[in-house]
Amino acid sequence: MKILYMIINVLLFLALAPLFEGMIRKIIAKVQSRQGPPLLQPYYDLLKLLGKENMSADGNAAFRLAPMIAFASIVSVIAFVPFGFQEGFLGGYADIITVIYLLTMGGVSVMLGALSSKNTFASMGASREMITMIMVEPVLAMTLIIGALKVKSLGIGASIAGITAGGYGWSVVLMLAVYLMALQAFVARQPFDITEAEIEILEGPFIEYSGPNYALFKYYLMLKQMFYAALFAMVFVPVARTEFYALTVVIQLAIVALVFVLISLLASTNPRLRIDQAVRYYTALIFMALCAVGLSVYGI
Repeated sequence: MKILYMIINVLLFLALAPLFEGMIRKIIAKVQSRQGPPLLQPYYDLLKLLGKENMSADGNAAFRLAPMIAFASIVSVIAFVPFGFQEGFLGGYADIITVIYLLTMGGVSVMLGALSSKNTFASMGASREMITMIMVEPVLAMTLIIGALKVKSLGIGASIAGITAGGYGWSVVLMLAVYLMALQAFVARQPFDITEAEIEILEGPFIEYSGPNYALFKYYLMLKQMFYAALFAMVFVPVARTEFYALTVVIQLAIVALVFVLISLLASTNPRLRIDQAVRYYTALIFMALCAVGLSVYGI
């Protein structure tokens, strides 16, 4: 039965990630007094890109493989994470370290593709992606580590459920605040869309991509932002977990939608930070996350 749930979860993410992307665009447009694109525009964009031809500056293998690796990494993460139930079908084959590695692999793939394109703007985007990955991914790691410390297990399902298992202690409350403060950076939305920065460095790492390869990168980004929103629901909202899989999925998707509303409002009302400002912000988040882990070690 668990393998069926896993397949349903992957299909849900694949089907709904572009819809949530469309919701973000629509809300941002409304806040800025614009009509905005149709809610289904991301689906149209992906289909249009899939129908075009891949263009490559020099045809090297790294440039071609990077989008596929990024897309495969985020789909693998979704398959491992027990969205809608307590323990994933693949839980016995991986732990939270695997999830962290797979998420990091996606960022590494973006950098690999950008650097192999030999474009100046892409290289700038790659350097920013590296800084963001180094500074932000530890926050996610420490979020999962708190659960692992509580249940004395690195299992994915156990760690996710274990964070709030003993109630909302000081460590959980602090990590909840850190996760929310880092959420905008996780999904690379303003004021932390520094890697792409359309007006500044013209989509950065993706400037040389087109056609299906670009579609894979766009899809990867949509899935990634839905994953982080879903992880918030799974980790910090224990009331969303019920004994019934379908009901749990519906409740968690409703929470995901609310998280996307928050992301949209923040993105539409905050200007992009400079890279040095972002680094100072990330440093503060890492320090707060370390404090949360320290409190969890002492059972606080």
